Amino acid sequence: EDVLRVDAALQRLGDVDPELANVVELRFFGGLKFDELSEATGVSERTLKRAWTKARAFLYREMEQAS
Repeated sequence: EDVLRVDAALQRLGDVDPELANVVELRFFGGLKFDELSEATGVSERTLKRAWTKARAFLYREMEQAS
């Protein structure tokens, strides 16, 4: 059940901000560290950390609303 809520929240994030969803996919599912993400995307680590924080907040909020 939790996996389905995470998937639905991630899909909604992708609809709202595909770049944030990509950060989540690469970080969470791909297991990349911020330095690896930075190298892969060409985005600074600092920007990626802010994006990660924003994406996590979005996902938590979406999952709370779904429960």
